[in-house]
Amino acid sequence: MSWQGGSTRQWRIIRAAILQRDRTLGCRAHRDGWCTRANRPGPHTCTDVGEHAHHTLGRARTGDDPRFIVAACAACNLFIGDPAAATDPPAVPVSQWGRRR
Repeated sequence: MSWQGGSTRQWRIIRAAILQRDRTLGCRAHRDGWCTRANRPGPHTCTDVGEHAHHTLGRARTGDDPRFIVAACAACNLFIGDPAAATDPPAVPVSQWGRRR
């Protein structure tokens, strides 16, 4: 986890601004489709309460740029996890080219 020493004052200011910006939209992570894109197994239940700040493309990729952070309920934020750590679905061959018989 990237919060080993706790959060910083700067992050708390950014987080508060994101939650204030999205306050009337509820859980933007779910509404904007980030839960579906996560490709995670199993269901979860969105509470539609924006209480977490979710890094849509992963914090390692975008830092704390507010353009890439949305309000999320706890269930969706934990369900999605780190988008940068998501694995691609298994490859499916579309032809027999190159295969030995």
